[in-house]
Amino acid sequence: MAHKTLHLTIVTQDKQLLSTEADSVTAVTSEGEITVLPEHVPLFSQLVTGELVYRHDGEEDSLVVSKGFIDVGPDSTVIIIVDSAVHAREISIEKAEAAVKAAQETMAMSTTTQQEMIMAEASLRRALLEIRVAQKTKRATRV
Repeated sequence: MAHKTLHLTIVTQDKQLLSTEADSVTAVTSEGEITVLPEHVPLFSQLVTGELVYRHDGEEDSLVVSKGFIDVGPDSTVIIIVDSAVHAREISIEKAEAAVKAAQETMAMSTTTQQEMIMAEASLRRALLEIRVAQKTKRATRV
């Protein structure tokens, strides 16, 4: 019997980032974290900014994704549509730390508008997530 897999496609506003076979896909939806396996029931859900993990051939890859959607088809296809996504291996910890500092400075300014505050908080959350995912990935590759 053949090993069943998912066909995972990740699309951002700019391009198709990934098209590959996967054993499982774990993502953070507005309702909580889900893991999709082959032959999963069809599902359409909203994604929130978070870590998306897919496993294939005994390996695990991570991406930091922004808000978007996950569409699981009846034929074991998983389509992820997000505003932006970056592979954990492509994250620059230095750039993420600079983004944390910039967001914190914006939030500390007394002249910051509510919209600027919301944008700074979102930037801060994403930068902290990128740092956490990059550090976790770097530890895993050293072991």
